[in-house]
Amino acid sequence: MKNKSVFNFICLSILINLCIFVPAQGQTTLSINDQDYFEMPGLDIIVFQDYYPGGHQSGITIVQNGVRVAANGDIRLGGAAEVGPKKVDRAAGTIQTQLNYSRIPLQYNILVKAQGQKIVVTADLDQPLPENWVGRAWFQLELFPAILFGKSWNMDGQTGIFPTDSYSPMSGADLEPYAEGKVLVVAPDVESQRLTIRALKGNLQLVDGRSNGKAGWFVIRTAIPPDQTKGVIEWEIEAMPQKDFIYDPVIHISQVGYLPNQSKKAVIELDKRTNRTGTIDIMKINPDGKRTKVFSAPAVLWGKYLRYNYAICDFSSLKDPGMYMIQYGNVISNLFRISDDIYDRYVWQPTLEYFLPVQMCHMRVEQGSRVWHDWCHLDDAIMAPTDHVHFDGYRQGPETFTKFQHPEHVPFLDRGGWHDAGDYDLRIESQAVTTWRLAMMHELFGIDLDATTVDQQKRIVTIHKPDGVSDFLQQVEHGVLTILGGYKALGRLYRGMISPTNKQYGLQGDGSAQTDNLIYSRDLPEGAKTAYHSAVLDDNWVFTENSPGHELTGAATLASAARALKSYRPEMAAECLTAAEDLYKTASQKTMRNERIAAAAELYLTTKNKAYLDTITSHKDFILTHMQGTAWAVGMVYKDITDITFRKEMDKAVRDFSAQLEKENAENPFGIPYKPDIWGAGWTIQSLGVRHYFLVTGFPGVFKPDRIYNALNFVLGCHPGINTASFASGVGVKSLTAAYGVNRADLSYIPGGVASGTAIIRPDLPELKENWSFLWQQTEYVMGGGETDFMFLVLATNQLLKK
Repeated sequence: MKNKSVFNFICLSILINLCIFVPAQGQTTLSINDQDYFEMPGLDIIVFQDYYPGGHQSGITIVQNGVRVAANGDIRLGGAAEVGPKKVDRAAGTIQTQLNYSRIPLQYNILVKAQGQKIVVTADLDQPLPENWVGRAWFQLELFPAILFGKSWNMDGQTGIFPTDSYSPMSGADLEPYAEGKVLVVAPDVESQRLTIRALKGNLQLVDGRSNGKAGWFVIRTAIPPDQTKGVIEWEIEAMPQKDFIYDPVIHISQVGYLPNQSKKAVIELDKRTNRTGTIDIMKINPDGKRTKVFSAPAVLWGKYLRYNYAICDFSSLKDPGMYMIQYGNVISNLFRISDDIYDRYVWQPTLEYFLPVQMCHMRVEQGSRVWHDWCHLDDAIMAPTDHVHFDGYRQGPETFTKFQHPEHVPFLDRGGWHDAGDYDLRIESQAVTTWRLAMMHELFGIDLDATTVDQQKRIVTIHKPDGVSDFLQQVEHGVLTILGGYKALGRLYRGMISPTNKQYGLQGDGSAQTDNLIYSRDLPEGAKTAYHSAVLDDNWVFTENSPGHELTGAATLASAARALKSYRPEMAAECLTAAEDLYKTASQKTMRNERIAAAAELYLTTKNKAYLDTITSHKDFILTHMQGTAWAVGMVYKDITDITFRKEMDKAVRDFSAQLEKENAENPFGIPYKPDIWGAGWTIQSLGVRHYFLVTGFPGVFKPDRIYNALNFVLGCHPGINTASFASGVGVKSLTAAYGVNRADLSYIPGGVASGTAIIRPDLPELKENWSFLWQQTEYVMGGGETDFMFLVLATNQLLKK
């Protein structure tokens, strides 16, 4: 009888929880909501709210059972159309969008109409398709590949499987379609993914869009017919929602865990129709595998944010070391630890042990029997041509600001630096901020790790082979080499170095294959080469600019590096300080910027010259009106500022600023400003956290440190969306293990790389795709954007909470 009573109690508890979690059902057809997209439980059709077709974010988008399955539904004519006015008619259940290819020219309208659980899409042209585009223009919809691998398709009785890789036969440069017909059913074998598309006019083709690389998606398309304008295409789309669909709760926590005295909050993401919450139970994992309930409390409803409702449970009172998991209804979180040594291993260390060494340019990087990449870009660099806009955004104006002209070789640029993300360029702001953060961490946190051999003379890096020298200092040196190299050669900082051609730029693999590593010489005949020169014009281009902001950031970096390298590389440290003072003087004459305050602060810390403090206090009015960008830098040196008037006004300003930041932190349940555009906002959030450290330490008692801890937790998994992964690859129980790095073609990752993170599919869907390394706006690693800021946040959190 006792066991029967326990069983009855458990059943009753489950029923009660189900009653709490499950919202009332009702809507069974698509209608247009207050966000101007079609919606019903389990199905959303978003119409031209995004604007980034190159990133598979535009046109008609389908979100099926909480997951984005298709995007970029639009007419494609070798590029992207400009989106014009949009008309939303809720009564008629239609959304009409006007679009235009001005370069062709061609103007057209896409009309999407709801019919029960289906939509009908039609396209009208303002004039017939130009003759030279006949056979090359399509209306198409792209299907996200990773969730379709191994699933089936059916086109008018023809069947097939969505393959993990693209295969021949080829038709010219493209793969031949898998099938052509009138009705395509995608994943008929999986009810939650079943998608049916009917061509009411013309035929459908199912095409593999990965002929030139793995980043493409599967494509459904219909050719735009010639000599027609009205209803040139007409599709009926039916994406099957699960019956009575309810978004399953998602438990957001740090995938690493917490220090015992650290604030601990589980953020529960709920279906937006859920307006009551259940109980959080925390189970401790015992050595014998049994679980002991150690904490239980109700989750407190926070409210609606983006498309979900959220609840929060504070379990900060749980301090005992151990391994735990959280249960909410029938949902169980990933494991997490509570321990005094939670940040002492496996957290910031992979970035220094793996990611930074792997990204090192102008070196060969080895690890045991593995070569991450061979010697690369030893021919850096050729002066970029004037009046040129590079396809990646670099601009060279009418002059080079130096004695060098295209295609002259610029010396001293073949040393130091890190490849930026997956495209191998070296941006000055990336090189500077990475170097700066490394120098900061070495000074502030007193951490030295030696796990890597760096031989600058032989240009060889060996991972997991200590050489008796701090890896922090060796990485600072590597950053300084590229910054000073540009300064020595150009008399200024470079803007960036990058591949001159699209083919080189898109390389996915060993960076040593981008160039022949031989300096270009126009004196050699075609095809000739010597030991150091060749006639092949494949060298990176170096761009220059007139940018006081970048120059001042460089000055701050070099001033900080001068302190870090003073004992390890005294001559280099002296060069850093000389260059920093020169750059500061030159840039300060041009304009007043936030970066000037940071540069003055760093130069004061290095020289103890009070003239730099006087510069800060003399710009009181600028600082007080630019607190977001300057207050943190003032915090670095505030204890040494004695100007009474400045301190009086600054003390009031920082109190007001602190109140403003607290309001920002309260805008969402994650306690950190999260305002992404197309790209995930992880890098911005980390940067805010780093700056907040100097507010906390520079103005004791004024600023709460929560923004630092929340920024770290956000990166480590406490962020919106169905994916709970840590943005830091290889860090935590669950992390991004398919990311946009140099090895993205292998659907792989680099330990310690930190991605941009969860992005927003407009207007309100947070998304971080799993097992797909080609959405750069979500999973790209970028130097200066995340990795060293992430390290800083970990070390800052550890330091502040262990004081």
